[in-house]
Amino acid sequence: MKPLLAVALALATLSAPLCPAAAAPAARPNILWLVAEDINPHLGCYGDTYARTPHLDKLAARGTVYWNAWSTAPVCAPARTALIAGMYPPTLGAEHMRSLVPVPPAIRMYPDYLREAGYYCCNNAKTDYNLQGAEKSWQESSNKAHYHKRAPGQPFMAVFNHEITHESRIRTRPHVLIHDPARAPIPPYHPDTPEVRQDWAQYYDNLTTMDAQIGKRLAELEEAGLAGDTIIFFYGDNGSGMPRHKRWLWQSGLRVPLIVYIPPKFRHLAPPDYQPGGRSDRLVNFVDFAPTLLSLAGIRPPPHMHGKAFLGPYAAPPPPYLFGLRSRMDENLDLSRCVRDSRFLYIRNYLPHLPYGQFLDYMFQTPTTRVWFNLFQQGRLNDVQAHFWKPKPPEELYDLENDPHQIHNLAGSAAYASTLQRLRQALRQHLLATRDLGFLPESELHRRALAARRTPYEMGQDESLYPVGKILAAAELASSLRPEALPALRQALRDQDSAVRYWGVMGLLMRGAPAVAKTREDLLRALQDEAPCVRIAAAEALGRHSHAADRQAARAVLLDLAPQPKTGPYVAVHALNALIALGPPAAADLDRLSGAGGKHPDYPARALEYAPRLMEVLTNRLAAPAPQ
Repeated sequence: MKPLLAVALALATLSAPLCPAAAAPAARPNILWLVAEDINPHLGCYGDTYARTPHLDKLAARGTVYWNAWSTAPVCAPARTALIAGMYPPTLGAEHMRSLVPVPPAIRMYPDYLREAGYYCCNNAKTDYNLQGAEKSWQESSNKAHYHKRAPGQPFMAVFNHEITHESRIRTRPHVLIHDPARAPIPPYHPDTPEVRQDWAQYYDNLTTMDAQIGKRLAELEEAGLAGDTIIFFYGDNGSGMPRHKRWLWQSGLRVPLIVYIPPKFRHLAPPDYQPGGRSDRLVNFVDFAPTLLSLAGIRPPPHMHGKAFLGPYAAPPPPYLFGLRSRMDENLDLSRCVRDSRFLYIRNYLPHLPYGQFLDYMFQTPTTRVWFNLFQQGRLNDVQAHFWKPKPPEELYDLENDPHQIHNLAGSAAYASTLQRLRQALRQHLLATRDLGFLPESELHRRALAARRTPYEMGQDESLYPVGKILAAAELASSLRPEALPALRQALRDQDSAVRYWGVMGLLMRGAPAVAKTREDLLRALQDEAPCVRIAAAEALGRHSHAADRQAARAVLLDLAPQPKTGPYVAVHALNALIALGPPAAADLDRLSGAGGKHPDYPARALEYAPRLMEVLTNRLAAPAPQ
């Protein structure tokens, strides 16, 4: 009997360490994401005394508030693309609002990894990714999706989206106000009018409603007996829906609230900067969320993810910088990139001839936008308020500590020259390292990918197809606005790469009539370029800054490329924007644009939404672009 007893005792001794290992899959945390659309950190737990957010304040008192959390993009579709992929959207060619590019074969979304590890992954209900098919990585993605549907004992990762704070809800009328408009905190760049105060108060009302919805989600988790097993994230998807917030690269567009609660059972997954009721100053970007989820589940993040985990066993050291992007916003073309460290924000504008506040139909539905622009037209704004409606400088630098609203551009100050140079170089290194595809016009991006029979991501990784350093240098030169760059820009017009030629033409366009006059023959030749993006840029330059015969030739090029049923949405949107830039004379050609906003069988429906909006601007608003 003694040998049998010895064996039994040995097995009993071994069972103690073996049990936790065997139970490890069941002991993995559930993860719950509670998302609010279009909000900045206007919450009580962030020190906002006008806000009424008791449920989120209570959650923050148990968890940690992240003070420096950033959306990768200041608008939903590219921001959500960064979230689900853990990658910067321009690397994938997916930075433009509601573009739809194929997912590269080698890239998987974070729910794929979690599901493979045994998690139940559900999303209720917004997707709005710029990656075709990314929504299929969820087990269920609908307004009925819920973690209750998982198998018994199965860990879950669930997302619940709250739309009550969306931009569109700020302008919903009638509305009975809860917050007193007289007490609304009006930022210095907005005019102080009844319309502006109403919109701000209504935004805060919506925050309070959202807070109550969050409270119900948390109570539901508690009632299900899951609160002690669930790590909770609350965050916003981009800045508030007020103008100059959502869509722009200031903190008002990119800084979002992030509250993380880790129950005691899983406190071993928390880093040192996590403290119940505390605040973390770590710089956190949306690209960090996917690797953090995988880390919490015990999965090593794959190397293609740009982000770094900030929780779990694979948490990385805090990054020195955060990066952000702005590209096409609905029907408006633009290109800006930014970087911030713990104190300073640097913005690089590659199309500085465009104003911040381009006419955007959706944004102009908000009363604040309309009254703000009307006051600008009437000359009734101060310099800070009028700045939004004027062309951008090539570079911006802000001291976030002393200038919380980013209204004092320090880029020209000798005292900050070293900071400017450091952040300028950090951004450039980031753009090169991530092979940012945004320096290809959208039509050129798709043209090259189609010709190579590759996804945009795969095309962009091939230096022979996308010489990013050369193209970025051309974009930097063009947008610098330095007059002495004219000879180099003319040289760029003869480059073998169409994107370099495009930036050469754009450099002339951005320098206006004197540069166009000196390079007229070059631009006339560019009207015959094999790349549509080059022809369009040359046509806009001549159409805006040359004499009558050249303007007629320029309009002929644009009219040929503008019909969406013929050229597709990316060429059409570019050409229609150029026609609008020509001003009222373009209205004389409207009879030739009949049907220009029509469908194209080779493109998804949402890519076809913007040409009709631009046609509406041409037909109804060109002479008086601001609704009264």
